[in-house]
Amino acid sequence: MGDNTASLGLIYANEPGPGLKVAEVLVGSPVIKEGGKIKPGHVIEKIDGQVIAADMDPAQLLNRKAGKPTLLSLFDPKTNTRWDETVKPVDMGQEFDMLYKRWVERCRHLVDSLSGGQLGYVHVQGMDDGSFRVVYEEALGRYHDRKGLVVDTRFNGGGWLHDDLATFLSGKTYMRMEPRGQKLGTEPQFKWQKPSVVVMSEANYSDAHLFPVTYRALGIGKLVGMPVAGTGTAVWWEGLQNGMYFGIPMVGMIDNTGNYQENQQLEPDVKQPLDPGAVSTGRDQQLEEAVKVLMGK
Repeated sequence: MGDNTASLGLIYANEPGPGLKVAEVLVGSPVIKEGGKIKPGHVIEKIDGQVIAADMDPAQLLNRKAGKPTLLSLFDPKTNTRWDETVKPVDMGQEFDMLYKRWVERCRHLVDSLSGGQLGYVHVQGMDDGSFRVVYEEALGRYHDRKGLVVDTRFNGGGWLHDDLATFLSGKTYMRMEPRGQKLGTEPQFKWQKPSVVVMSEANYSDAHLFPVTYRALGIGKLVGMPVAGTGTAVWWEGLQNGMYFGIPMVGMIDNTGNYQENQQLEPDVKQPLDPGAVSTGRDQQLEEAVKVLMGK
């Protein structure tokens, strides 16, 4: 029965209380339901009948509420009306997934805007099968007609996908298909054949270090962002009965010059840090630089 704060899938305005003023409703929020009226600008005044005071941490009112009917008392300042709604809060893991999708959508919009619709954007969340399928679907589906692809690997915790992903991005056109003059495509059909750029950061770990190493070794394109620590070693993870979880390095990865990748920091071709002040205004300097590199500016 440890503490477990639930979430309403909302982003709140940074304004003094009482109450919680809704600034944004996340896609997938439990408040989005038939008959629900909660929108940005509305104020949550009570949770299960308890007033949200100005000096209160509202997290305590959502403790252990995930999946349980919870009564919200709301106020609309524009119409000066009050009403109640019942929702089932979600756990923090589900909220994280909503925030992640929100961030990806924002990055996609930035690349699209900065490139004038010429470039596509994909984020590789993990070096695993699910993430590869997302990259494959987005690149050959949504972005099949774009001139280039920004491959974002920031905040990737690793896995084992470096060769598969690099192979997919290294497609070279060797044949066209034109029955009776109709241009139906080129071979290979199932690889990305156009230019790409990889964005990386200090938060890349393990196989997310080995992937940009592979990308550079095969001469596919440029690396943009910040240096990645040398963590590219295959690790076996173990858990103990007391809850401890630890990794044991098992397989060293050695490049053609004889260097172990562990403890060998990877430098980007174009170094670009993120300024917190700029990020807080909605900018992403690393994506801005990646677009410049890919468009040859």
